[in-house]
Amino acid sequence: MQYPVQAINNIEEKGYILSVIDLPGCQVKALTLDEGLAKLNEAMAAHLSVLVEYGEPIPPAKSIEEHMLVANQPTVIWALLEFDIIPYMGKSHKINVTLPELLIKKIDDRVAKSAQYNTRSGFIANACIAELAK
Repeated sequence: MQYPVQAINNIEEKGYILSVIDLPGCQVKALTLDEGLAKLNEAMAAHLSVLVEYGEPIPPAKSIEEHMLVANQPTVIWALLEFDIIPYMGKSHKINVTLPELLIKKIDDRVAKSAQYNTRSGFIANACIAELAK
């Protein structure tokens, strides 16, 4: 899932404050944007682990445009951070799914050509998350 990241230039401390607005409290400080995105990835993992531990749902990501309407700050830098939320959605269960042969072939081709998906199940889970977020 792609979470919008808000980066604000922190002039006093010569760096940036990066926040995942959809995950309240998930914020880091860094000297560079690259360092901040790496730190934010770790902060998101910790944040989502706590949500799962307390049985809280994982908040869906809104679009950058939705956040821009609310933020109304022209000096904000926006970015997207790709984050795999599937490991934080609970224990996996094996199910039996029937799909047309051609669709399975297309899924397997995409999985083989993309580093984003490790398995057919991962691809299907991401597709389901995207559809449910609509």
